[in-house]
Amino acid sequence: MEKTMVKKRSVLTPTLIAIVGFLTVCPIVMLVFGSFSTGLGAFGEFTLDKYILGYTDPELGGIIVNTIIFVLGSSMVATGLALFLAYLNTRTDIPFKFLFRIISIIPMMIPHILFSVSWVLLLNPSNGLINLFLRQIPGFEDLAINIYSLPGMILVEGLLDLPIAYLILAPAMASFDIALEESSKVCGGTTLRTLFRVTLPVLRPAILAAFILSLVRSLASFAVPSVIGMPGRIYVLATHIYQSIATGFAADFGKAAAIGMSVLATSITLIYIYRYLTSEGEKYVTISSRGYRPTVIELKGAKYPLFSVVGILSMILIVLPVLVLFYTSLVPYSMIPSAKAFSMMSWKHWIEVVNDPISLLSLKNSVFLGVVGATLGVMLSVFVAYVIVKIRSHASGILESLSFLSFSFPGIVIGVGFMWFFVRTPLYATIWALLIGYIATYLPYGVRPLASAFVQVHSHLEESSQVCGAGSFTTMRRIVIPLLIPGIVSGWILMATMFVRELTLSVVLSRPGTEVLAVQIFRFAEDGLWGQLSALGIMMIFISTALVLLATLVGMKFKPVEEGE
Repeated sequence: MEKTMVKKRSVLTPTLIAIVGFLTVCPIVMLVFGSFSTGLGAFGEFTLDKYILGYTDPELGGIIVNTIIFVLGSSMVATGLALFLAYLNTRTDIPFKFLFRIISIIPMMIPHILFSVSWVLLLNPSNGLINLFLRQIPGFEDLAINIYSLPGMILVEGLLDLPIAYLILAPAMASFDIALEESSKVCGGTTLRTLFRVTLPVLRPAILAAFILSLVRSLASFAVPSVIGMPGRIYVLATHIYQSIATGFAADFGKAAAIGMSVLATSITLIYIYRYLTSEGEKYVTISSRGYRPTVIELKGAKYPLFSVVGILSMILIVLPVLVLFYTSLVPYSMIPSAKAFSMMSWKHWIEVVNDPISLLSLKNSVFLGVVGATLGVMLSVFVAYVIVKIRSHASGILESLSFLSFSFPGIVIGVGFMWFFVRTPLYATIWALLIGYIATYLPYGVRPLASAFVQVHSHLEESSQVCGAGSFTTMRRIVIPLLIPGIVSGWILMATMFVRELTLSVVLSRPGTEVLAVQIFRFAEDGLWGQLSALGIMMIFISTALVLLATLVGMKFKPVEEGE
């Protein structure tokens, strides 16, 4: 029996390496070959023309400068705000700390394209709601705050990346040892001096890790550069690649692949630095006992002013985008809230969306990809996580590296790689191409929670089952899987939510008949159909919210009973 179990495990690991390797390495290999090919119809004909064409483009220098400014600026905004919020939440007596948990989780339910669109509706220079309101104030008749600018892009992307940076910084801030700060104060240091001379230097690895991860996300960002940057003629590498395949008389996938190679190399380098910093963070561990409790700083008179700042930030991140979209979906055109505006409200845009066959098809496709794709993705993630956690071997280490490799892939780049592959198969221009691309790109989102769940399942349970005569797969089905249900549900909901809102990969792979919600919303934005866009966007948010609520309910149902209850 033991030999049979070992044999099954020995077959399982290489099989998974082959599957996951295909999903993650194949598009990169095709991207490399594509960058040296003359075109989709002439794959394999070696040439350097696409590199010469791409990197001698006179506009590329300015695009690279824009990309550097955008990436660095948005990462600084995200990390700075996250550090501010993490410090208030973990180290001070600010009231209503549940708001910080809301800030770190709820914005993830709002797709990036909708968040970007909401800011366009507020601050576009011609008829943005805030601009329309300010122009009614005497002396501000000619005022036009322009969101179609590099600062506008930096602000919106920084707010979008804030939750991820906060999730990295908050645990590190909470685990800081009180003894270090007390030593500083004994030596005469003020609270502010202790913060800058003791607290922040010790937290440097976590701060740098949050900053690097924000760099990766902003480098891969497409929603903000496309919705805000392109109308203002401000291009970054992501939108430059998109233009190569979406504008002109013929899509130039070779040029897109050549430029994408540099973006991919930069992203992988940043991810390597991030992993190095997180591993180095162990050197800065300061908790030394179970009785540890972080010191709490009294804000005194600054308590409620700072709480007001947090409340305003919560409104900007959560309430404002949804309200703006819902309001815009009801009014006939952009107009500030007033008695006239409320009298003209109707469901016209909603009816137009419901009667639009392409919008209905995109809704159907997104729900299909969310449900079926997440189910298949979680099934694969269960076996991958099992091998990573339970089978300690060199091969399992290779599988782990492959499974998390796609986390460093910018969506627009990996989409180009998949296009080079799918165009040679019957999968091209089908919903199955999107399904495979989604699973490959978001596999880490399923493996991560399941790997954590497997760690908590003791190997003695499996051994007991096998001693009683059960095989490996019977043990997995009857013993292990039931214990993994919370992790499985979390992974499924996370992947389903990502699939429903996915834009960057979809904008490359989607073809007529395979439109998805994010692509249709993007098309509405290009055409300036803000009413229909807002109505369809609210539907997307409703689907994402329903999935998150489902996860919460299922998680509560399967919550382990605490000892003594």
